[in-house]
Amino acid sequence: MITNFQKIGLGGGCHWCTEAVFQSLKGVVKVEQGYIKGCKENSYFSEAILVYFDPEIILLKDLIEIHLHTHKSTSNHSFREKYRSAVYYFEESDKQIIQIILNTLQKDFDNEVITQVLAFREFKSSRVELLDYYSRNPEKPFCRKYIHPKLEILRKKYTELTTLS
Repeated sequence: MITNFQKIGLGGGCHWCTEAVFQSLKGVVKVEQGYIKGCKENSYFSEAILVYFDPEIILLKDLIEIHLHTHKSTSNHSFREKYRSAVYYFEESDKQIIQIILNTLQKDFDNEVITQVLAFREFKSSRVELLDYYSRNPEKPFCRKYIHPKLEILRKKYTELTTLS
């Protein structure tokens, strides 16, 4: 059992999609799909995942980069309450590190990255029938339309970090 893991919360798009992306990465020990409540003006629940990872196998920077490239991290669309673009931290010392990573990755995008850095407040798991959605339903139309393209990004751009063949 791996005991030297870190944890980060990620939100941005449908949690079925986000779960499938991060379950496909080397060094990710566990992914919990559900809803995360942030702080202050973001104190409502929004679809998100908790990622437990081994920093000796995959870096926080890599996780954040993949997150930005697999959801609409530059789009302030009308569903942002349900799909808040965010990285949630558990330790105050991680806040600045995450912000530096986001600032560094901005160069990869033509438009401004709107992903917020928020303190984690609370997690609520999805209903059981929604958990591991992609692994149980890879050929459903939703998965083919929305999740397959995200996994293709992993295959092409992050080959060395993925467990996908």
